[in-house]
Amino acid sequence: MKAFEAVQHYFDRAADQLALTDNMRVLLMTPKREVQVQIAVERDNGQLQTFIGYRVQHDDSRGPMKGGLRYHHEVDLDEVRSLASLMTWKTAVVNIPYGGAKGGIAVDVHTLSMRERERITRKFVDEIHDIIGPDVDIPAPDMGTGPEEMAWIMNQHNKYHGFNPGVVTGKPVEYYGIPGREEATGRGVGILALKTLGRLGHKAEKTRVAIQGFGNVGSHAAKFLHESACKVVAISDLSGGYYCESGIDVAAALHHAKVNDRSLAGFSAAEHITNEALLELDCEMLIPAALGGVITAENAPNVRAPLIIEAANAPVRPDADDILSERGVKILPDILANAGGVTVSYFEWAQNRQYYNWNLDRVRQELDRVLSAAFEEVWELAHQQDVSLRTAAFMLGISRVGRATVLAGIT
Repeated sequence: MKAFEAVQHYFDRAADQLALTDNMRVLLMTPKREVQVQIAVERDNGQLQTFIGYRVQHDDSRGPMKGGLRYHHEVDLDEVRSLASLMTWKTAVVNIPYGGAKGGIAVDVHTLSMRERERITRKFVDEIHDIIGPDVDIPAPDMGTGPEEMAWIMNQHNKYHGFNPGVVTGKPVEYYGIPGREEATGRGVGILALKTLGRLGHKAEKTRVAIQGFGNVGSHAAKFLHESACKVVAISDLSGGYYCESGIDVAAALHHAKVNDRSLAGFSAAEHITNEALLELDCEMLIPAALGGVITAENAPNVRAPLIIEAANAPVRPDADDILSERGVKILPDILANAGGVTVSYFEWAQNRQYYNWNLDRVRQELDRVLSAAFEEVWELAHQQDVSLRTAAFMLGISRVGRATVLAGIT
């Protein structure tokens, strides 16, 4: 099952509960616009290389479209289309006035110098500047991108359309960004993980957590949960997994990654295991925070954690989701669990539009408020309708998008 098919699978399950007509299903799932562009740049060695970039704008019935920009060698149109659709439901679940979009460039970012990344980013903006903007479509960081790329996007877009920092979010704080944006997705994962534990009657201090992925999301989630008394027993990155039964010193791991080019390679304060073995550890909470599709029908029977928090986009495949649900495993779905990033992006956009800066305390308080409200709505709906948290989240998102579409007038 391809990525967009997987989203369609979850969508249809929720649409069945909502008794949506076939015509309405097609309308809500069909992207508004899909763009593929050629990005020809000169590499530092003087050679010309061509990359392919994508921007899929899925839905704008509830406001400007919003979604990250991913640099990864496996990026393709199907993946970007699926992620754009997820953004539509995600923004609706947390009830912020956005639609969904996503972008990506098929490139191995680890092979690029900073100058090459800048040239690629600016050339991409040259190709799509007329279809993005603060009232149309607002990019943000995603896998392989960060504040630097967002600053370049803003600067390049301004050359065409004049000064407007709201064209993109996730910018450096010193360049019209907002404090707390970098930590937002991981912090949101932590906030919602604790709320789920509370609803299940579990205590943080008795919860062992395994986190696959120690990038921006995984590292901030690990820090938040460690500071909240959870025992983080495993973390991982491209160099493999690191396990310590008595609990990993998260501060030491963060320092090691900081001085080691953001890598855990050589972290000697824990046992080295594989990323695959981490998913099957004996723990109370598993947080896949790396790539999608890591929990499959093959390894799902071996997953021992009774609670999964989807920090990554689509880390659990649909067939694995069925297996885990039959076993009683609770899964907090990605369209809620990792919505902290887009929520604080909304705060940054609002700050840029108002030309009024927010401080970190206000950002954190508002993030907690928005995510808490969304969590309670999803949890109550799941119990009222006797459906999974994933289906409840999709039902909530689809109902809001569908209502906005009808109110605006379809014809």
